[in-house]
Amino acid sequence: MSQREQIIRTTCPRDCYDSCGVEVHVRDGSITAVRGDPAHYVTHGRLCTKCSIGYNQEWINPKARLSRPLRRTGPKGQGRIEKVSWDIAVAEIADRLKKIIAMSGGRTIFNTHYTGTISSIGYFFPMRFFNRIGATEVAPDTICNMAGHVALQYMYGTSVVGFDPRMGDLARCTIVWGANPAVSAPHTYEHWLMKLPGTVVVVDPIRTKTAEGADIHLQPFPGSDAALVFSLLNVMYREGLIDREFIANHTTGFENVIPSIEQCTPTWGEAKTSVPAHLIEEVARLYAKGPSLLWLGQGLQRQAMGGNVMRACSLLPAATGNIGKPGTGFLYLNYDFKQRGVDTDYLSGVHLAKIPPAAVSQMDLANFLEDSTKTQALFCWNINIAASNPQQARLRKALSREDLLTVVVDLFSTDTADYADYVLPAASFLEFDDLVVSYFNLTLAAQRKAIQPIGEALPNQEIFRRLSRAMDYTEPELYESDSEMIAAMLKGANVEGDFASFANKSYAFVPREPVVQFSDLKFNTPSGRIEISSERAAAAGHLLFPLPLVDPHPKDGWLRLLSPAQAWSSNDSMSNVAKIAKLSGTTKILMHPDDASSRGLVEGEKVEVANETGRITMRLKVSDTVPLGVVLTPKGRWPKLEEGSNVNILNPGQKSDMGESTSVHGVEVTVKRAN
Repeated sequence: MSQREQIIRTTCPRDCYDSCGVEVHVRDGSITAVRGDPAHYVTHGRLCTKCSIGYNQEWINPKARLSRPLRRTGPKGQGRIEKVSWDIAVAEIADRLKKIIAMSGGRTIFNTHYTGTISSIGYFFPMRFFNRIGATEVAPDTICNMAGHVALQYMYGTSVVGFDPRMGDLARCTIVWGANPAVSAPHTYEHWLMKLPGTVVVVDPIRTKTAEGADIHLQPFPGSDAALVFSLLNVMYREGLIDREFIANHTTGFENVIPSIEQCTPTWGEAKTSVPAHLIEEVARLYAKGPSLLWLGQGLQRQAMGGNVMRACSLLPAATGNIGKPGTGFLYLNYDFKQRGVDTDYLSGVHLAKIPPAAVSQMDLANFLEDSTKTQALFCWNINIAASNPQQARLRKALSREDLLTVVVDLFSTDTADYADYVLPAASFLEFDDLVVSYFNLTLAAQRKAIQPIGEALPNQEIFRRLSRAMDYTEPELYESDSEMIAAMLKGANVEGDFASFANKSYAFVPREPVVQFSDLKFNTPSGRIEISSERAAAAGHLLFPLPLVDPHPKDGWLRLLSPAQAWSSNDSMSNVAKIAKLSGTTKILMHPDDASSRGLVEGEKVEVANETGRITMRLKVSDTVPLGVVLTPKGRWPKLEEGSNVNILNPGQKSDMGESTSVHGVEVTVKRAN
């Protein structure tokens, strides 16, 4: 007899500001539908299109999912594999690892991962295994946002404590700088940003949907953001809108930036940034008078001087006193787990590392993988490096090393899986219990198991428990159960009741009442103040204080290439979903009409996009949403589903000024008609 349909409430753990509430409809142990939770404060009953399609198709389709452990049978890169049992796969991997550790040490085992899922246990628990081994971590944030983290830590002492969105209604002005939430946070865009009562200003070189929906759009040329900040500050300084009392009491080093502020007039700013002087003056007055919020996007700092840009932008709240009061503050990420009562050191087993863990930049990964004296093994989980990393051609060649033990943990057969010696099938968020910490709203939410894992798939944490057992490790932390860890997290967050009762509520705000960012005006810096001048930064070889620096424009015939997120994928998640691939169509590159005309190019034709690192063909789309001198193609495509490469074939892996992070938005290319 068929069971009644059961509705299970859970949370989407995608790398997204939204952290949507989800309703999973289950009958006879199978999912019949995955929908938005109508009672959820973010989702309002509707998932974004990509997740709605993916979760109802490939995510629950046994034919699309990896369901058995696989072992390579042919040359790397061809994806020729055979099915093996878990016992055999785990035993063989452990045997290889033991030999590597004995011969070369744990640091030659590289651990690369990122945000394929950001549920707490699924993301952090595998680090217990790697800390115990003494592996080298490929620093995850260097592929995304490390420059911003480093810059804000120098200045404010943290990059992961932001304004509380629940106070958005109190702001008279909100600036969104270098973010496109209409794509990267569609529910936050629709139900928060577009409903704020104050003036919304968007700063973006592209006329995005977010920019079109704003009250004011400032469109600086890429790489000129710091100059725009100083021009805004010039207006504030000239008109007495600087909060001198706040500066005197709560900052250090403001006097060092005054000479630059005095020189950077709106007229100068227009010449350097292409933003009209009258808009610079208007926005400066709006923001300074406050109360004002500043949302700093992660895309903003993916450029050569990204750290300086972030320090410059974060001058705005410090100079105007738009911090420490209701309706003020800035947000990069609200990802301070301790604020939610979650101890990430405990989750990741930091104490298991017998020596301080080694780390390398994602920008250097290809270089390390080429050297067998530095890398003997590579684990890839929650990441598809053959699609997302720079120096794509070089990286694929390095991944082809026959002597490099490569283990991939994933739901799907990714580009990277084709180079793996072993592919281990991971369970999806629909198949195990966990907790999700939002990086926009101050919530802790339940990720609740709806069905059994497909085939023989296992949650990340269980995979690494089995590997620990095969390695003969005895530390009890390596085998702690999910239920024990969830109980510890709920206790730390002061959530009453067990996981089942919490899951019925779906989520909780932690803390319950809205909070003012830096309400005590104490900052975790050496001085306890906002350090506009940072001796720590200078000691690390960076600028003592931010400057109005502008990247040089591309040389004649060259164009600045931007590769932001697209609506159809979350990084490169969802790009393997057949319906999404059909809806997103062929790879396109957007170019301003005048740039197309000067090159004799027309809409729809095939063009070759190239630089010293690589080349790729795309279809041309002529659009004035991009400025002169700039071209745009979204990231997220799987090379194996295209013509063997994606936009990262053009990315040389140049590092930003801080954090050894990506400067992918500083890539320059030529574009010509394809042969």
